[in-house]
Amino acid sequence: MQVADGHSVVELTASLEAQREAAGIWARATAKRDHLPTVPSIEDKLTGIQQALTAAGASLHLARRGQSAVGFCILVPQEDCLEVRYLATDPEAWGSGAGRALLEHVRQHARRADFPRGELWVIADNVRAINVYARAGWVATDAVEERGSAGRLERRFVRDFR
Repeated sequence: MQVADGHSVVELTASLEAQREAAGIWARATAKRDHLPTVPSIEDKLTGIQQALTAAGASLHLARRGQSAVGFCILVPQEDCLEVRYLATDPEAWGSGAGRALLEHVRQHARRADFPRGELWVIADNVRAINVYARAGWVATDAVEERGSAGRLERRFVRDFR
């Protein structure tokens, strides 16, 4: 599927190679976001990616520019919404529209699957990601929780797809 920025193609995939590409993107993105001195290994992040994919109906969507993976998301259908479990772009692609393209893909996917709304959680102090979500029509809620193994506060965002 060609997506909004005109350069990225987002593909639905389940391959181990795609899971490893997603884990690499996640490792590089979180290292840059958190100012880590080294990038975690793919194996360190692969477990979380694979665990997310065990949820009923979960799907991995990989954004590519040419042969290079530039971003990914994992979507999980819930009873009344489509949950974005993971969404990340490679730091080399930050500012290039890859995140916008993935969010547009999420919107189109949700509409085709007849989900009226979406939800995601983002680290509450991740201003860069929050700004990307807000520009794409996602709205912050009052729900804030300590989620995941990192022990950081996350804020819930929602988006109406109707």
